[in-house]
Amino acid sequence: MPVLRGAVTLSRFLVEPAEGAAADLKRSLSRALKARAFAPIDRRSEEERAAGFVELENHDASEFSAGSLFYGEYALFSYRIDQIKIPGAVLRAEVDKWAAAFQKEKGRPPSRGEKTENRSSLRQMLRNRAVPITKVHDVSWNLKTQQLQVWAASRKAVEEVLNGVETAFKVKLTPLIPAAAAARMGIEESALGPTAELIGVELAAELPVEEVRHGEA
Repeated sequence: MPVLRGAVTLSRFLVEPAEGAAADLKRSLSRALKARAFAPIDRRSEEERAAGFVELENHDASEFSAGSLFYGEYALFSYRIDQIKIPGAVLRAEVDKWAAAFQKEKGRPPSRGEKTENRSSLRQMLRNRAVPITKVHDVSWNLKTQQLQVWAASRKAVEEVLNGVETAFKVKLTPLIPAAAAARMGIEESALGPTAELIGVELAAELPVEEVRHGEA
């Protein structure tokens, strides 16, 4: 849990209520999280991925009681992603093993139809045995300052968490970076470049000492 461990890999955003957002966000927070809570992958289906919100300190829980969700002026929760992957090489090896056993027993190789049918059964067997790959990304939301932090290193992961938060709470998340802050203040991005004085200092710092002295003379 990066929030509790104090990890530094995070992205910060400003939370802006969108049209249709709940007036009392704190009161509706638990309900919105439950509506999009994590649900395990149904191994009987073809789905390979499941994602949703879970509690910060218990990634198998999604009750979101006040005691597990609120810490002072913060709302703390996590976004969990599970994925089951059956490597093609593993499935092919199982099919080849079955085909060899079939030929030994029947005295002939399996037909294409028999092989296809058994391939599906073997894939389901491997799905039932597979342990999902789980990734959990913590979210810290200051309800007073309306700043939200996503504790993830991958841009793709951050974008998925943001989409989940924006959809669940009907809010807009704006990156808290200089360019975004300037845009909110009406400052053009071109104005954020280094000043002429700064450029001059940088150029002078790169020149040999003799050239700098000559220029001063």
